[in-house]
Amino acid sequence: MSKTVITFGTFDVFHVGHLRVIERAAALGDRLVVGVSADALNERKKGRSPVFSQAERLEIVAALKPVDAVFVEESLELKREYILEHRADILVMGDDWAGKFDEFEDICEVHYLTRTPAISTTALIEKISAGS
Repeated sequence: MSKTVITFGTFDVFHVGHLRVIERAAALGDRLVVGVSADALNERKKGRSPVFSQAERLEIVAALKPVDAVFVEESLELKREYILEHRADILVMGDDWAGKFDEFEDICEVHYLTRTPAISTTALIEKISAGS
């Protein structure tokens, strides 16, 4: 029986940490669906607009070999609906969210992956802005 994996992220200023989480998520199943945070969601969550537009981020993530489907994540409160809509068997999130999505264990497996050390979109943006 095939397994569908779902994960979520902003995927702004795409870097190797993003690639590794997508590859590791894909390895847990047969099909990978990725929810890309809407621009408005990112503004609410992080207090700033993404560097790359929602359309650009969707296009970048959709082009990756391990990704089978992408969609726009409009709200953090809709995670359960997204999991059910995409018939996901496994939810994958970074370990910075550890424990926050355990409530979905009634409908799917929940895995938290260790983040790639020393790589952060926010840190990259700050470094670029500082001109270093």
